[in-house]
Amino acid sequence: MKPRVIMDAKAIERALARIAHEILERNRGVENLVLLGIPTRGYPLAKRLEKKIEEIEKVIVPAGAVDATLYRDDLGLKETQPLKKMDIPFSIDGKVVIMVDDVLFTGRTVRAAMNALMDFGRPVSIQLAVLIDRGHRELPIKADYVGKNIPTSLKEDVKVHIEEVDSVNEVAVIPIEERRERHEKG
Repeated sequence: MKPRVIMDAKAIERALARIAHEILERNRGVENLVLLGIPTRGYPLAKRLEKKIEEIEKVIVPAGAVDATLYRDDLGLKETQPLKKMDIPFSIDGKVVIMVDDVLFTGRTVRAAMNALMDFGRPVSIQLAVLIDRGHRELPIKADYVGKNIPTSLKEDVKVHIEEVDSVNEVAVIPIEERRERHEKG
């Protein structure tokens, strides 16, 4: 069974444009907003949102990255993960932080990112923007802005590919068995 592409490059850009407008509407503009992407793919998505907001408002909303690796609750349970990008070149004190990630699944990565964020200051609020919400939450975390809800089974994986990381823009649903077979083949 081959991957099922559910969003192409144009669909991703439309979803990000809608999210940018929703962020501006909910927050009544850009005052006190900052964007923080969760690496690996959340950071480039945050940079894309930064550009879209700038096109709409003619103001640059600062964007950075928050690495949740050291704050995960599964550190000893999985293979050691390399540290990712941590780049918060501005104060988050008193700011509305929009955390950006590619896929919301169990909620554990977002929880870890929020814990990491608290080491850098005290925001007024944290809002969550995700390109894909696939359900199956293990923690009471809900996205404020969603590009697309995709009901999935636990026997499927959702892969977001973005040009900055993967040289292609698409979102695909992949059966887990197939992913394992491809990994074993090399």
